[in-house]
Amino acid sequence: MAQEKFAVRLSAEDRSQLEQLIRRGQRSARVINRARILLKTDAGWSASQVAAALDTSQRTVFRTKRRYAEEGLDGVLHDHPQANRYRKLDDRGEAHPVSSTGQALIALACGDAPEGHDHWTLRLLADKVVELGVVESLSYETVRLRLKKTPSSPGGSSSGASPR
Repeated sequence: MAQEKFAVRLSAEDRSQLEQLIRRGQRSARVINRARILLKTDAGWSASQVAAALDTSQRTVFRTKRRYAEEGLDGVLHDHPQANRYRKLDDRGEAHPVSSTGQALIALACGDAPEGHDHWTLRLLADKVVELGVVESLSYETVRLRLKKTPSSPGGSSSGASPR
């Protein structure tokens, strides 16, 4: 068997930390999968065996091993911020008045629809935000994501709704 380029040799402390992370199961599936990859690789499994056992690709196993060799355990367990990812419409542009007309996305959505329309559509909102000069361009999908109410859950304990 050929010498692997990025060998994984976990210390007893690192191994126990990874095992505890997997047992708790409170991290993202991606992080738990990386922990399993490191543990199995440290136990002497080949990349193809690990990939087959964890139902992932050999490329994922290789990248995880490389990241461990280059950045250590913390580098594997914590995701890097994605480059070139930014929000066109930030919290300020979403809720607070930003133009001379004093309207922003939420204020527009709560207000009266434009003449000739019964209600605001995502495309109308996107066009109006661009027209007001909040941003240069904006897709209706961005508007949908910003208006989506993910934290609220009818009947949930933290939503403030009565469970009746």
